Amino acid sequence: MINDLKKDGEVRMNKTLESLEQGFSKVRTGRANPAILKDVMVPYYGTDTPLLQVANVGVEDARTLIVQPYERTMISAIDKAIRTANLGLNPVTSDVIRVPLPSLTEETRRDMQKVARAEAESARVAIRNIRRDILVDIKELLKEKEISEDEDRKGSEDVQKLTDKYVGEVDRMLASKEQDLMQV
Repeated sequence: MINDLKKDGEVRMNKTLESLEQGFSKVRTGRANPAILKDVMVPYYGTDTPLLQVANVGVEDARTLIVQPYERTMISAIDKAIRTANLGLNPVTSDVIRVPLPSLTEETRRDMQKVARAEAESARVAIRNIRRDILVDIKELLKEKEISEDEDRKGSEDVQKLTDKYVGEVDRMLASKEQDLMQV
């Protein structure tokens, strides 16, 4: 019973780490990364569609993304969507769209660091919420006398160790991202 709860908790905590990794990929580090444009929505035949479904996004060089629409008629709509996505990017349009990434100032780096810290904190909160859910389930098993008090205590300790492991992983990921952001 308790092992099933711990396995389920570990799966959920892993998903939290994956979500954090996706959140970090959106934080700009000064190097070109197609994930920056992942959330850009483009009007396509009257429907807002993710940019990655209407164009191919690649890296031209360390500071430039290149967007190649599948349909030539989409160039102006994609250009406008990137400009209005509030990413601070100004695409250059010709037969393809080049998106030069401006170099990050010290102030911009600090702002990005704050965003990364907020992402990490929300991941820590999610992991702690998973721990709380598991502990509530363990207490419920104890209350229904399906497990002993010793099993309850041991299970609670194991869940805490699991939580500490994943929070440590979040901290490690944050430290790596902050180091990446502060590199000039």
